[in-house]
Amino acid sequence: MLDPSKMDEVLRRGEAVSAAVDAWKTLDAQRRRLQGELDGLRQQRNTANEKMAKLDKKGPDFAAARDEMKALSTKIKTDETELTKVEADWEQALLGLPNAPHTSVPAGSDESSNPVLHTWGHKPTFAFQPKAHWEIGEQLGILDFEAGAKITGARFTVLRGAASRLTRGLINYMLDLHVQAGYDEIWPPAVVRRASLRGTGQLPKFEQDLFKLAIPTGPDHVADNDLFLSPTAEVQVTNLYADHIFEAGELPRRYCAYSACFRAEAGAHGKDTRGLIRQHQFDKVELVKFVPPESSYGELEALRQDAERVLQGLGLHYRVVTLCTGDLSFASAKTYDLEVWLPGQDTYREISSCSNFEDFQARRAKIRYRAQTGEKPRPCHTLNGSGIAVGRTIVAILEQYQQADGSVLVPAALRPYLGGLERITK
Repeated sequence: MLDPSKMDEVLRRGEAVSAAVDAWKTLDAQRRRLQGELDGLRQQRNTANEKMAKLDKKGPDFAAARDEMKALSTKIKTDETELTKVEADWEQALLGLPNAPHTSVPAGSDESSNPVLHTWGHKPTFAFQPKAHWEIGEQLGILDFEAGAKITGARFTVLRGAASRLTRGLINYMLDLHVQAGYDEIWPPAVVRRASLRGTGQLPKFEQDLFKLAIPTGPDHVADNDLFLSPTAEVQVTNLYADHIFEAGELPRRYCAYSACFRAEAGAHGKDTRGLIRQHQFDKVELVKFVPPESSYGELEALRQDAERVLQGLGLHYRVVTLCTGDLSFASAKTYDLEVWLPGQDTYREISSCSNFEDFQARRAKIRYRAQTGEKPRPCHTLNGSGIAVGRTIVAILEQYQQADGSVLVPAALRPYLGGLERITK
């Protein structure tokens, strides 16, 4: 949840948020006015009560004082009811506001304004016209788009043979790499509650992009029927510590987790519909950190480097961009995107986002810490990054390691995870 003290800073995101900010400010003014009136009325009631205590109950002034007290009590109840409604609207409006960008985030309206931080490696060169991954995968018999559509529908894919083994190998490779770097591994459930999604910022704004479950309730069924398939393990791992206070010295905490992810992609009709780039179900290894505010931007740089290490180990050419104010996600204060080169499509595509949410998620999920023993708890900072998206990594391997005969070389770092397989052939 946005810190109200940053209300003017969020306007750096552009005109799209200005109306929402104005609406919240109007509610905030009403809330403050009502609260002030109530404080005054309660003080008047206290004074009237003290006055009545000194009056003779049978005297002429007592009845007038009693009527004044009744009128004050009625007015207070009316204002309390109105304040409760305004506060609910105030909080709902605040939940709909995005995070404020960090001062280092460049201004811009969309991805065309994202500056390149650096690139790694070189674009592979080919003595032939490189193919897109969907063509490579279908010719090798390892990507079965028709079977996925037959079983479930559009944007679901069956991975066969080497693609299935690549998925298993990549998940293990990524998790091993992150555990070696000091992350604690967890294996979370794939189903999450509404409160968990609200805590990380997916709800209430992005409900149309989620898969909601319809589960019967009753003694033989799950009691909570407000459940969703998780869109990212960020939700589960961050909510490990919802309503929690870290004691002094317990931060930072760093976690890695694999999870299947599910997104309806309601706003992406007609975009990236071919291949594995934008699937409704995909696999991802996620990195999540809980840190003190003073170290969170140093931790963001380290998080980005940990995600980059995956691509470097696989020998995949990529670049890093800093997202501008107009391209930031709803909850992020600052984000780096890792974009891998896809020669078959002659473009870079995002394969990982590494973000610092500052206290935005912690305020929503009530994740706090004590800087010193005995101090009042305050929100910590949370960060997360893809470490990395498995399907898009398969895309990059197929396109960057494709050979003239239609086969695909397996990156050396992955071969131990695939039983020594060096080349994928039909």
